Amino acid sequence: MSDLADNKTDTGARILIVDDDERNLLALSETLRPLAEVTCVASGKDALRELLQHEFAVILLDVYMPEMDGYETAALIRERSQTAQVPIIFLSAVNKETSHLMRGYEMGAVDYVFKPVDPIILKTKVGVFVDLYETRQQVAEQAQLESSLREAHLREQLDRIAVERKLQESERRQASVLGTLPMAVYECPCDATKLTRTFVGGDLHYFVGDTASEIFDGVRRFDEWVHPDDLTAYEAGSEDNGDAVTSEYRFVGPDGRKRHLLDQRIKVAGPGGQPQWVGTILDLTDRRELEEKLVHAGKLDALGQLTGGVAHDFNNLLAAILGGINILDRRLELGEAEKRVIEQMRHAAHQGTDLVKRMMAFARRQDLTPTSVKPSDLCDAVAGLVEHALGDNVSASWNCGESDLSIYADRSQLELALMNLVINARDAMPDGGTVEVSIEEVGEADAPALAIRVCDSGIGMSKKVLKKVTEPFFTTKGAGKGTGLGLSMVAGFVDQSGGELEIQSTLGKGTEIAIKLPATESVSGEDAAEQARELSWFEDRRLALVDDDDGVRIVLSEQLRDAGAKVEEYASGAELIAAIGERKRDYDVVISDFAMPGLDGLETLQRIRNAAPHIGRVLMTGNIADENLANLEDLPLVHKPVDLKSLASACVRALQAEPV
Repeated sequence: MSDLADNKTDTGARILIVDDDERNLLALSETLRPLAEVTCVASGKDALRELLQHEFAVILLDVYMPEMDGYETAALIRERSQTAQVPIIFLSAVNKETSHLMRGYEMGAVDYVFKPVDPIILKTKVGVFVDLYETRQQVAEQAQLESSLREAHLREQLDRIAVERKLQESERRQASVLGTLPMAVYECPCDATKLTRTFVGGDLHYFVGDTASEIFDGVRRFDEWVHPDDLTAYEAGSEDNGDAVTSEYRFVGPDGRKRHLLDQRIKVAGPGGQPQWVGTILDLTDRRELEEKLVHAGKLDALGQLTGGVAHDFNNLLAAILGGINILDRRLELGEAEKRVIEQMRHAAHQGTDLVKRMMAFARRQDLTPTSVKPSDLCDAVAGLVEHALGDNVSASWNCGESDLSIYADRSQLELALMNLVINARDAMPDGGTVEVSIEEVGEADAPALAIRVCDSGIGMSKKVLKKVTEPFFTTKGAGKGTGLGLSMVAGFVDQSGGELEIQSTLGKGTEIAIKLPATESVSGEDAAEQARELSWFEDRRLALVDDDDGVRIVLSEQLRDAGAKVEEYASGAELIAAIGERKRDYDVVISDFAMPGLDGLETLQRIRNAAPHIGRVLMTGNIADENLANLEDLPLVHKPVDLKSLASACVRALQAEPV
């Protein structure tokens, strides 16, 4: 494509010449140059590109061209609305038959010129279309000028109307927004001895209901519902102590609902230039409740962190105590008095173990082993446990019939949670009554669930107590009658199990607590060998015990020796690895504590696996909250205080998992 004419302004007329012969382009452009700016292209495609960028007064289009001939190009030009009215003059050297002429006119041509072209005739014909284009442009410019003059004449009035309209729309929008927000807008004079708020906007009905009309009329005052202890905050800033005042106060509306309000006002120039207050009142109740929840969650998290850190050391102490008691009970001949003392010591140690479990439960850090539990089996087990604890004047009604669904949760923790709820229900009925326990199906088909409901007709709880009832160590019972961990343990267990806890209570009418837990249609079978494992498995087994705590290591070693095992003790993982690698010591199973200085239990057992893959590996821990213990794959884990039967089962699994 080449432009053979001098550049003119974009507003002038343009002529587009389309011909694949450069000689024709040169001759035609020189002929038409005096008339307008000339653009020459050698193909139909180039012509279409030019038409997308510029406007032309007339198009001279060669009929016979390679790839896309003149007729095809003309058809595409006519299809586009922006170019459909541009005049087209066909140029042809051979197609002089009538049929070709008719086809050209059908394609939208205004004329058909044959080559060789007479310059005078061509210039005359093209000049007509150039003049027509320029005349049309002049008419359009004149019309535009007249329109501009009319617009200029009316612009001031239209601008004024637009500004007034925008102002009205802004005021309506502002009033609409303020009317939907839980806030009220007021004005009051600055020089008054007592602030008298005149409400001018917002949603006063939100705060005082139908009484809003009486406040607008001046019959009643807004401060009638401000808490008496907060009237000072309500009147804050009545003396001149700044240009902005912010205060908070409690508000009990005519409907009895309690709110926390935020009052903010600034000093502005009022009528006559006199200063006045303009302020807003906002409802902070939801924010305050959210802050309380965040503080509560923070306390739980901090307590959970503390509990997880203490659990390891506490469980080590309990392991040494319980293990020592069991050794003494087996090895010594004790009289009745001494046996009672031993039993009391064992009972106290078990209570300590249970306390740790409860603390870990409300902290959502306990180690759960979910399984399928039939509703009827759960009720039978718990009924037997609480039968003698209910007393003479309290009875229990169990409605736990057969169901196609089973609860999917940790069985022991589930039984403990239900037992806590039943005992709490008993304590809530000092004058006697019936504790109603039922299990029913809830949830959807794709998310089956079972709800355990425990209802009593006791003293009930206030809304204030309900907000704190699941906090750890919070209890409404007298001194020495409760630890405050029962409901917090239940809440932690339910949350960790993927369930929901709902509590409904009314003072003087009783309480209903519902535990909603996931359910499954299949009852997972338990390995009989796991439950029936006996201590006889330890006989003649070669065991290595690794623990940095001397008390735990010595006591557990003696327990294992009493069971018939051959035990060698190590105070660190490095000592054991050296014994296996350098002294060629061989064992059936290595039992290692997790938390140890230097090499921890996981690193120790991993090195043993690399050095002696035939040795079984079992990990012990007193801290079940450590993230490193979340995914142990095929490595069995036992918790302190260690139960020997559970340890025997873990050893069997370890030998089955390891390559021979």
